[in-house]
Amino acid sequence: MGGTATMCLGIPGKVISVGETLYHPACVDVCGVRRAVNITLVCEGDPAKMIGQWVLVHVGFAMSMLNEDEARRSLAALRLMGLVAVDLDDVPHAGDTP
Repeated sequence: MGGTATMCLGIPGKVISVGETLYHPACVDVCGVRRAVNITLVCEGDPAKMIGQWVLVHVGFAMSMLNEDEARRSLAALRLMGLVAVDLDDVPHAGDTP
């Protein structure tokens, strides 16, 4: 079997702001870049409670919650491997139109 293997990464980001409802994108700071992220998979209840929380972001979706220590260790490891910028290209910037 030939072919090229692709690796998909989740990148930790901190929720900066949220929309009016759960179904509006949140603004998440991912390595200093603000991204529009769907938080419906991880948000339980009031979206405003997500502000300041760390989430694992993959292609525009928050896939899971992280504590700050987990997020910082993951970011440090990804930077060491030179992999942070790879996944960021796949995540829309906050303000981009779909």
